[in-house]
Amino acid sequence: MGNVKTFSADFIDRETFEREVLGAYADGSAEKDLPADRAVGLSWMPAGTGAARDFSTIAPDLPLLEAEKCVGCMACVTQCPDTAILAKIVPAGAHAALAQKLAQTEHGDFAGAQFARTTKYFDVPQRKGKEGGMFFLVTDPTKCKGCGECVAACGDHAALRMVPKTDAMLAQYRAAMRVFRELPDTPPEYIQSKVLADMMLKQSTQLYCGGAASCMGCGEATAIRILLTATSFVHGEDSVGIVAATGCNTVFGSTYPYNPYRIPWTNSLFENAPAVAMGVRAMWDRQGMKSKRLWVLGGDGAMLDIGFQSLSRMLMSGMDIKVLVLDTQVYSNTGGQSSTSTFTAQDSKMSAYGKSVHGKSERRKELAQIAMMHPDVFVAQTTPAHINHFYRAVIAANEYPGPAVIVVYTPCMPEHGIGDDAAFGQSQLAVESRAFPLLTCDPRAGESLKQRLSLQGNPASKDDWYVTPKGEKIDFVTFARTEGRFAKHFDKDGIPSPELLKAQDDRLKNWRLLQELAGLR
Repeated sequence: MGNVKTFSADFIDRETFEREVLGAYADGSAEKDLPADRAVGLSWMPAGTGAARDFSTIAPDLPLLEAEKCVGCMACVTQCPDTAILAKIVPAGAHAALAQKLAQTEHGDFAGAQFARTTKYFDVPQRKGKEGGMFFLVTDPTKCKGCGECVAACGDHAALRMVPKTDAMLAQYRAAMRVFRELPDTPPEYIQSKVLADMMLKQSTQLYCGGAASCMGCGEATAIRILLTATSFVHGEDSVGIVAATGCNTVFGSTYPYNPYRIPWTNSLFENAPAVAMGVRAMWDRQGMKSKRLWVLGGDGAMLDIGFQSLSRMLMSGMDIKVLVLDTQVYSNTGGQSSTSTFTAQDSKMSAYGKSVHGKSERRKELAQIAMMHPDVFVAQTTPAHINHFYRAVIAANEYPGPAVIVVYTPCMPEHGIGDDAAFGQSQLAVESRAFPLLTCDPRAGESLKQRLSLQGNPASKDDWYVTPKGEKIDFVTFARTEGRFAKHFDKDGIPSPELLKAQDDRLKNWRLLQELAGLR
């Protein structure tokens, strides 16, 4: 085994863990030299060790900022699944002094070029007689996987573009990150409570530090980051814990020894995370921690299939537990198997497109509607691309005095057959095409379902299909054309198959039912 070190029988302290365990993984000696100690046996990892992980060698490109085009919308910071793009506001006076200092340092010119003067943070405060602030946007090259999701989220602003990575660039980006870390946190007066995306300007909200083993552009990671940001911004950075069901989130979130979470969390079995959460909630309440927020994370199988009974029992308990369902419409963790969340006609393992069977024949199970039928449960369905809707759903769920379920659309690049930079755009299209409608059902809004259910945020909410200003009808077939999981349903002329048209009919029936329940039909 080589030069095997012997750790104590008790858990090793964080300093020792960082020096001996993280150090060994960094230099490649872990496999030969590290023992199977008690901490490893119990799958124990300190919080936030993912910060030490370096991804700078895995991708050929990095996002480059053109500061003169940046408006400070925070979309890139919000959508990055790896916490690789970070932002701060630096008051104009402090920025002027910093600019002089940077001019005399190596790579200072590059770091200085990452500051943008925006209307949002500079001109508006100045008009109100306050000091304007410079928007400082940096990319951490050790966390960026090069997916390009930030560029897609930036959209028409075109303030970011992917450029080939070089050693000289890496040195510049690392220098800019050092400046970023040395600066004070964003002053609270620049964080507008009504602009929910500003929550990530407060560094203490970054409870997901990156360093996770998720795929490039992973939709699940973005959803988890938004959840933790909204919770910590309102309730505090020590206010939340997680019980996670086995799935992609637990695999990429616990690839030893890297833990991307700065909060307490535990990984339970595929089917019983809600039941474990009930035990945690009961213990916390007994210990006087009733205000501490508890979230359960799980995917299609953990919440719609094998773990559905556990979820239903938790909802019926009335306990103050919140659930985030990471809905990829497929068992991504086990190689793309079909689930009850899978769309009709979708090509997936166990429901593959073949000569006699053309993808999944069953209709999709709608967890949001089922959850609504449980008494006094807050329910929302949202996507990471609909930032305000997602943030408001999390804030409302945390405030609700009982069980809450948020079903979030989480694109899976390999299983959906989409590009690494496509999560933002596909999430928007899923809503526009009625594939995945936005909704909120709050029991506090009234006695009837019509009073409780809101479809606000969906385009053309009273119509069957959304029609763009250019006259293009966006239906489910429009959505399916953009994803590999439906590619076999189009012939050489692009005509959709009968099975795909059946899937479209299913989505329209689901949308009309929601309209009826919300009193829009």
